[in-house]
Amino acid sequence: MLQEWWTDFVNGFTRTAPLTVSGTELLWLLAGAAALCIVPVLWRFFGRFVTIVHELGHAFAGLTTGMRVTGITLRMDQGGTTLGMGRGRAVWFGFWGYPTPAVVGAGLVWASSQGWGRAALSAAVVVLLLTFLFIRNLQGALILLGAIVVACLLVVAVPPGLQGQLALGAGVALVLGAVRDWWNLVSVHTSRRRELGSSDAFILSRKTGVPAAVWLLLFAAVIGLSGAGAWLVLRVAA
Repeated sequence: MLQEWWTDFVNGFTRTAPLTVSGTELLWLLAGAAALCIVPVLWRFFGRFVTIVHELGHAFAGLTTGMRVTGITLRMDQGGTTLGMGRGRAVWFGFWGYPTPAVVGAGLVWASSQGWGRAALSAAVVVLLLTFLFIRNLQGALILLGAIVVACLLVVAVPPGLQGQLALGAGVALVLGAVRDWWNLVSVHTSRRRELGSSDAFILSRKTGVPAAVWLLLFAAVIGLSGAGAWLVLRVAA
């Protein structure tokens, strides 16, 4: 079993033919992605994966500015925190949380359309395993372990011919998940203000003096551009 998984994992890093989907397949992919973000029982689990990508966005942004990432915590309520040290740009570090799932999702849609869907799934396993080194709480370890198990099962259990479509659907779901998370953040600023202390937009406004509403709009702009890019790729693939 382990040898079979390893073979599938390694073979996953090869490019396949560019992906094309029929109109019916595209509708099913969109419906499945929407269900992950709308149906409460599905979002309860998929939302935690979106949080992982969110926190990895902070971590990667910090690394690009010379910060040292000291730890990531994840919670069952879909919250999370990434901590870093060094002279990195705190604003850049703080910005790339909410937009990252949409950016990664759009990239995944493009990669899948170009025949790199299987490679993206194998790469996701590597990224998740490396992320485990930075987890600093038990809930986070359990959440990430669950994501790793699911990613590994997708690599070994899903037929290679379907992995591209699966990666494409996951990309769309990440874009939609970013939209849902952004809307949830807006609700923090409008009707759940007691939770403002956990808002990236609020924290950025305190650091820069730029109103939180501006940061919310900037988050929305990146998410919107990512969604538009993903849609254009889907139109071509279909």
